[in-house]
Amino acid sequence: MAHGTFNVPYPVNEPVLSYAPGTPERKALQNAYKTLYEQPPIEVPMYLGANRVITDDKRIMTPPHEHGKVLGHFSYGTSEHVKQAIEAALEAKSAWASLGWEHRAAVFLKAADLIAGPFRAKINASTMLSQGKNCFQAEIDAACEFADFLRFNAFYAQQIHQEQPESSDGIWNRLEYRPLEGFVFAITPFNFTAISGNLPAVAALMGNVVVWKPSDTQVYSAQVIMEIFQEAGLPDGVINMITCDGPVAGDVVFKHRDFAGLHFTGSTGVFRHLWKTIGENLELYRSYPRIVGETGGKDFVLAHPSANVSEVVTGLIRGAFEYQGQKCSAASRAYMPASIWPAIKAEMQSELATLNIGPPNDFGNFINAVIDRRSFDKIKGYIDFAKSAPDAEIVAGGGCDDSVGYFVEPTVIETTNAHFKSMVEEIFGPVLTVYVYDDSASNAFEKVLDLIDSTSEYALTGAVFSNDRYSLDLASKKLEYAAGNFYLNDKPTGAVVGQQPFGGARGSGTNDKAGSYLNLLRWVSPRTIKETLVSPRDYRYPFLG
Repeated sequence: MAHGTFNVPYPVNEPVLSYAPGTPERKALQNAYKTLYEQPPIEVPMYLGANRVITDDKRIMTPPHEHGKVLGHFSYGTSEHVKQAIEAALEAKSAWASLGWEHRAAVFLKAADLIAGPFRAKINASTMLSQGKNCFQAEIDAACEFADFLRFNAFYAQQIHQEQPESSDGIWNRLEYRPLEGFVFAITPFNFTAISGNLPAVAALMGNVVVWKPSDTQVYSAQVIMEIFQEAGLPDGVINMITCDGPVAGDVVFKHRDFAGLHFTGSTGVFRHLWKTIGENLELYRSYPRIVGETGGKDFVLAHPSANVSEVVTGLIRGAFEYQGQKCSAASRAYMPASIWPAIKAEMQSELATLNIGPPNDFGNFINAVIDRRSFDKIKGYIDFAKSAPDAEIVAGGGCDDSVGYFVEPTVIETTNAHFKSMVEEIFGPVLTVYVYDDSASNAFEKVLDLIDSTSEYALTGAVFSNDRYSLDLASKKLEYAAGNFYLNDKPTGAVVGQQPFGGARGSGTNDKAGSYLNLLRWVSPRTIKETLVSPRDYRYPFLG
């Protein structure tokens, strides 16, 4: 067989379309949304190898902005279906792992072009419908970031395979990047279609086979992902999609001898439980499993007295309230200097009053619904707590309405307690809590840096606004471990693949940086090969003479 040195097309970030009035992409997306909304309810199967499995246990899919509308149903599985998914994955493993990396890359490069091209409107519309994103949030996620992941991952795979050791005279050293010995279990969240597709895809690109469990509230767009992978030529069994209760899946997966890795995005509590479970079962496995997780966040925005008021306001509104704050990177706690807080508050209240709230098919709506009843009740609980707390005040928003959809107004809480409940705990909704610090006090800025670093168990993202370079330098040093993605004079959200590798540490995960080569390295088990061209024929070394 002929072989060569292959270079994938150099990746460039997919341009974000504007969806401005009169543009062709706006019309195409509106038509796709209308088609999906008006079509008869669909039935989503589980993908177990070549089988599309339908069960009698049907779970309903509804838009978060219109919980009375039935989009369709998906089949809920049992432990037997989990076993079948694992069996299908292991059956596909040998052929997929032995396929040249360039052929695996070609599958996902084709998927990227499908996402950016003929499937763009469909994957965006399905994300708007099932996850409650407006057209712009869907575009930067489901179309652009997803395509970016697949294209940049292929480029990083090329770089990794090209990384080879030195060889001395008479020796040829080589490095092989083998897939893990077994299968990878991918657990994905509701909030990013791109993350849901990337977690199984990046492991598969490196030669692994995957059992993928999407969130129950993301299955509607997850089936579009599987449709794209199938269209791109992904062989059956490489990525197997199961829909079932988490503990049911875990009871099978984490007791299986061939479990080789966990790729997870979700809550810190669940991830810690899974890590503990894996540790308790170590003696069952062929190898020590790889554990990669991106979990919670309590992300901060800090303003220095020198900061520009309008820049801070824009960073707070975009950082805290885009996609209803349902991003692990969303601004959730803010530290504002007393000298400029009145101006920031007044401008923010004025700007928030202009935000339209409603369903995503109305492109004039900036704010849409939160994902489900459970989330709505949790967020409302924090708002109600703040309304009755003596050391807090609602200075914007605070309204909640679940009559048609799960709508929560963008809410700003001002507190005098730096450790107020909503300053410390992850909410995952459109709630921003502000603590005002006295910037006239001695060493006030340095003290608030210490406060930020010590307040939260998380360390995902954070932002500092300042026009004073010494203050930016001080913040960068004092908050070195407070955020894995650190922003100067920008909101703490919107990491771009290939530009800002994403991930945090502490309670926010393993910081394995999705969107970089670092993540791909977690899904291979390198093998060093040393070949001696002419082997020694006498055991005696010169020193013995």
